[in-house]
Amino acid sequence: MERVSTYQLAVLIVLFELGSTPLFALGSKAKQDSWIAMSLAGAAGLLLLLIFLQLQRREPELSLIGMLRKYLGSFAGTLAGWVYVFYFAYESMRNVRDFGELTQMALLGSTPLYVVSTVVMLIAFYAVASGIETFARVSEVILPIVVLSYMLLILLILGSDLIHLDQLEPVLENGWTPVLRAAFPDIVSFPFGQTVLFLMLWSLLDKKTGMRRVSFWAYGSVAVFLILMNALNLMILGPVLVENSTLPLLQSVQLIQIADILERLDVLVSLLIFFGLFVKLTLFYWGAAQAAALLSRTKRSVWVVVLGLAIFGSSFLEPSYTYHVWLGLEVSVKLFPLVQVVLPLLLWMTVKLRRMPASPPPAADPADG
Repeated sequence: MERVSTYQLAVLIVLFELGSTPLFALGSKAKQDSWIAMSLAGAAGLLLLLIFLQLQRREPELSLIGMLRKYLGSFAGTLAGWVYVFYFAYESMRNVRDFGELTQMALLGSTPLYVVSTVVMLIAFYAVASGIETFARVSEVILPIVVLSYMLLILLILGSDLIHLDQLEPVLENGWTPVLRAAFPDIVSFPFGQTVLFLMLWSLLDKKTGMRRVSFWAYGSVAVFLILMNALNLMILGPVLVENSTLPLLQSVQLIQIADILERLDVLVSLLIFFGLFVKLTLFYWGAAQAAALLSRTKRSVWVVVLGLAIFGSSFLEPSYTYHVWLGLEVSVKLFPLVQVVLPLLLWMTVKLRRMPASPPPAADPADG
């Protein structure tokens, strides 16, 4: 059986949660308070993570599919399992499309979309076919590059005198309503609720003792970083530009200019795009193939091929990138809480009820003797 270490788990959580999230204007409907919306969504995501971890602690050797079938029954559990196969595959497809479109937008403007998508899917296919252990080792190499790249970007932004704190004012100008609407369910769904995928991975840990602590700190560090990046974009561009920008981080980085030497650092942002999207699409792809193999009791290699073709083909169904972004940020995030929140909570409550001790029979009334 494949196994991953607790350090590799931390690496995968950090890279998975980062993904392409810093590139987008999440919570922009809350204007200058979008960082508050991110904070609330991050806290809600932490509660979800704790529920996921509690489920895994109850059944340390079972994946999400095993838990669904054990506690919801064979029919309902299997049906719910296939829902997760579709969800994981769909999320992978969205990241494939993001990878192709953003590569065209940032670097290879003349390269056809299908060429970029084919290349990234072939690499992802090889990674998933090689197994999660191999992919986790590759991710260990990717993490330092991503961390150093973000640190460099932040240092250059600070050195370019682009930050204006007044862009975050006035705080809560329109009250809490826009903030809450931006946070729930949109930002909870993307990216924080996506950690449901790790219910497929935690059972493969070689040591279960550090699972909760490592997962908590990895998630927490990324959540804080995403909140800071959201605020940073607001302080550079202002709420109006952020709301109307496709990729606020890219636009912010394009403003960096130090001594007429360091400028146009789009390539660095593109590098972060490639790494983040690749890790996320590959993990979702692996999760879909793993879940399908467990449900069908067949070899994962079969589903790696079948789902790989389905993910690749469906990534071209959306007519434009504008439609793709609209579908993801306005429609999908409203539906995904069903599999990120509702089904896990139902499973959690079922586990709680199943493990409750039976009530003792009432004592006999002495008067009845």
